[in-house]
Amino acid sequence: MRTHVVDHPLVAHKLTVLRDETTDSPTFRRLADELVTLLAYEATRDVRVEPVEITTPVSPTTGVRLATPKPMVVPILRAGLGMLDGMMRLLPTAEVGFLGMVRNEETLEASTYAERLPEDLSGRQCYVLDPMLATGGTLAAAIRFLTDRGADHITAICLLAAPEGCRRLEDDLSGLAVPVTVVTAALDEKLNEKGYIVPGLGDAGDRLYGVAG
Repeated sequence: MRTHVVDHPLVAHKLTVLRDETTDSPTFRRLADELVTLLAYEATRDVRVEPVEITTPVSPTTGVRLATPKPMVVPILRAGLGMLDGMMRLLPTAEVGFLGMVRNEETLEASTYAERLPEDLSGRQCYVLDPMLATGGTLAAAIRFLTDRGADHITAICLLAAPEGCRRLEDDLSGLAVPVTVVTAALDEKLNEKGYIVPGLGDAGDRLYGVAG
């Protein structure tokens, strides 16, 4: 597994505002959307393309287009939905699947409660959207779910990651014969006793959509 922390002043600036507890939900959503597009630019460096012949106003030439099958973008519900528009802005022709996973707050283990994905993902590059790589259990389970269906290249885009989550991901995916890359805006200090990233930015889902009553 490879972890890529995007080192860019605009990424750092937007992340700083996201971390601020005084940032309201509308501003948080907008900045998360913008930040994801910046992360997606780095995350898609290895997206598969194929040559295509075109004619410019001056002459014929050879360019590239996204290869078939098209990449699959998979937000993990619910917080991953807040990252979808920013990703699709860069990959508008990609297909979208959904994976609903929930973390047990006592055991910190993840389970799947909903999915809308093709049964066969053979030959697919998948881009998983999950704002927080905290304990790592949810993302590891999602990646295993996709590779069990045949996905052969996984890139996870996370706003933040914790060292414990990265280690858990490496341990849980050891022996997996599929390349996995995590692209994130920052690798933070640690997890606290509740499994939240420190300094982090709080609960991404709550900050995106508000706290459900």
